Amino acid sequence: MPVQLLPETPSQTAGPYVHIGLALEAAGNPPREQEIWNVMAKPGAPGEHILLMGHVYDGNGHLIRDAFLEFWQANHDGLYDTAYDQEKPFNGFGRTATTDVGEWMIETVKPGPVKNASGVPMAAHINVSLFARGINIHLQTRLYFDDESEANAVDPVLNLIEQPHRRESLIARRCAFDGKLAYCFDIHLQGESETVFFDF
Repeated sequence: MPVQLLPETPSQTAGPYVHIGLALEAAGNPPREQEIWNVMAKPGAPGEHILLMGHVYDGNGHLIRDAFLEFWQANHDGLYDTAYDQEKPFNGFGRTATTDVGEWMIETVKPGPVKNASGVPMAAHINVSLFARGINIHLQTRLYFDDESEANAVDPVLNLIEQPHRRESLIARRCAFDGKLAYCFDIHLQGESETVFFDF
């Protein structure tokens, strides 16, 4: 009997209402009691606590104020945990959104290096998915750290990018915010500074 494949579910743009449904605080509403949001690491989580922050720009260099971002990362030991539990001090999955001033922010710990499926070490990184109005299929990219230059230079994914200068679009830069260690990472959807996006 031949195998019958199910048809692909059609995609749909995130629309202008993603904040109302999934980013209540960014929309100016009180959060739900149980909410996956932008605090991935509580004060008791082991590892180096950091802030990630940035903006999302369209091809004309204008701020996108209703983008929605999801982050998935390993913990400080380089281990992924797929069981989300708000009672845990650290969860490797979080969400955030750009505000009316076009900025997003997330609290986490710096991830440890992990190995790919072939056992090759990868530099510390965070996986990022981006949803926005007009984007039918979410965009996927990675965030690396500028103070991990030696590991970045031999990272197998970064080295898949043929133009070395394009790799810079995936590097988060150390910056200061309210006396805390922070990394700034802007995402450009199109244009000369377009962020590298991956098809995986």
